[in-house]
Amino acid sequence: MNREHSIKLFENKRVRTQWDQQQEKWYFSIIDVIERLADSSIPKRYWSDLKIKLKEEGFEMYEKIVQLKLISADGKYYATDCANTMELLVIKLYRDFKWN
Repeated sequence: MNREHSIKLFENKRVRTQWDQQQEKWYFSIIDVIERLADSSIPKRYWSDLKIKLKEEGFEMYEKIVQLKLISADGKYYATDCANTMELLVIKLYRDFKWN
């Protein structure tokens, strides 16, 4: 695995990432981050619900989510919703403000 595709550990759990050479930014799998940080037993559903809310409210950050092909547990690459560090922070703040 090279710098462009790697797995970071957060609290001993994997978070899939991809390096964007042109923008010089790391992109993180949103599902992996939600699974580590949110109190959700079904992170895919959590993200699906949050995406709907973001889109309904015309939240600009929704347009900045990118789909990148990241490796999965079965060793294959699948299109995965990803965000850079700043976008993840904005999503987290939005969620905290709107849902609490």
